[in-house]
Amino acid sequence: MSFTIYPAIDLRGGKVVRLKEGDPARMTSYSDDAGETARRWLAMGAKWLHVVNLDGAFGEGDSANQQALLSILKVAHEFGADVQFGGGMRSLDSATKALSLGVSRIVLGTIAVEQSSVVESALKRFGAEKIAVGIDARDGMVRVRGWQSDGGVSAEDLALHMRILGLCTVIFTDVSRDGMGHGLNIPATSALAEVSGMDVIASGGVHTLDDVIAAKDAGLAGAIIGLALYEGTIDLGSALQV
Repeated sequence: MSFTIYPAIDLRGGKVVRLKEGDPARMTSYSDDAGETARRWLAMGAKWLHVVNLDGAFGEGDSANQQALLSILKVAHEFGADVQFGGGMRSLDSATKALSLGVSRIVLGTIAVEQSSVVESALKRFGAEKIAVGIDARDGMVRVRGWQSDGGVSAEDLALHMRILGLCTVIFTDVSRDGMGHGLNIPATSALAEVSGMDVIASGGVHTLDDVIAAKDAGLAGAIIGLALYEGTIDLGSALQV
C-alpha cells in the first residue's frame, strides 16, 4: 500500500482557516487566497490536496467556498495533482456536482450516518476510487453535522457498514485532537483499519514528522496535515520524503 500525504485546505467564507476541535468559535485565518495556498503545497511536491468546505459542513451558504474550490482545482490541474473534497455534501446531487467540477475523490460524512443509501448509490455510480467516507469521532462515537451532533453510532460499526456497501477508503479523525497539535490517535486509527480491512487515512493532531512516520509505520494509507503546515512545525518536503 502506498502512503500519501494530504496537505489540508479548510475553507470558510472563501478563506483558508483552521479550527480547534472543529469549533467555529476557535478559528484562525491563514490566507484570503486558496489558490495560492494550493500552489504553495503543490510546488513543494504534494500530489494530493485535502479540501474541506466548512461552511457546507455547518449548513451555511458556501458560494465563496465554491469559488475558492474552483481556484484550487485550476492550480491542481496545472500541477497534475488530485483534490479530495468534503464538507456538507448530503445528497447524491451535491456529490455529483463536486465530481463534475473536477474533484478526484469526494468525502461523505454526515450522510453516511443519516442516509447510507446515498453512499451506496454514489459508490455504484462513480466507483469506490471516487468515494471516501469521513468518520469523525470523539471517544469512539461518530460526530456529524460539522462535528456539532452525536451520530449515535460507533466509528467501528459505521466502518463495517460502509465496507458492506463497497467502500474502500475511510478518513478517520479524532475530533478531540484536530487542530490541537497533540499527535494522531494511532491506536484508534490502526484499530479501525484492522477491523474494517479498508484503507484508512489518519487525520487530526499531526504536529511533528514523528506523527507522520508513526502513521506510515502503522500501515495506514496516508495522513492529512493541516495546522502543522500552517504553523511550521512540519516541513512538507520532509514529510513527503517519508
